[in-house]
Amino acid sequence: MPVILRAVLWDMDGTLIDSEEFHWLAWRDTLADEKVAITREQFLASFGQRNDAIISAWLGAAANAETIERLGNAKEERYRAQVRRQGISFLPGVASWLEALQRQRWRQAIASAAPRANVDAILEVLSASAVFDGIVSAEDVRRGKPDPEVFLAAASRVGVPAERCIVVEDAVAGVEGAHRAGMKCIGISHNGKALPADVVVESLDQLAADAFEKLLPRG
Repeated sequence: MPVILRAVLWDMDGTLIDSEEFHWLAWRDTLADEKVAITREQFLASFGQRNDAIISAWLGAAANAETIERLGNAKEERYRAQVRRQGISFLPGVASWLEALQRQRWRQAIASAAPRANVDAILEVLSASAVFDGIVSAEDVRRGKPDPEVFLAAASRVGVPAERCIVVEDAVAGVEGAHRAGMKCIGISHNGKALPADVVVESLDQLAADAFEKLLPRG
């Protein structure tokens, strides 16, 4: 019998890892170098968006293409240095699910708004590169979430039709993008925030053992 392919497409920040504090410090210090102060609330409202959108929202008319590229690069270099210096771990339940899905022959990909160098740094620190069959990052798409482009690109990269994919996300925009791509979605609801996903848990270690199978049966 032919193998029926299925895939899990993972958001990275806030889903695989808790990188919020690293991103906050990197943004705060990079903008401070420009004599621009941002609040934690401004940062949280932007978390998960592409850098060009974030910088444009914060700087307004001052955010020309050169400034966006320069500040974005400076911030990401700071972020990667912090990750490599301090280390980072998978969020609860993530490692066991990655291993279980790999054993069950699901294909797995990262579908992230982060730059590819950030994804590579995270996977390097976690020693997790071999788990994933594909990676789609900011450089691979033109439109950020909730546009479905990143998920459709990730599905294509692992050779699985959209309707045979499950997205794991922690943000409303990501859940919306998954559904717009025609995919099921498992939502990670930090602090009890509302997510319009097909299944919602506060942490992946709370996810039922058959959750992926129930959402997308093998046959």
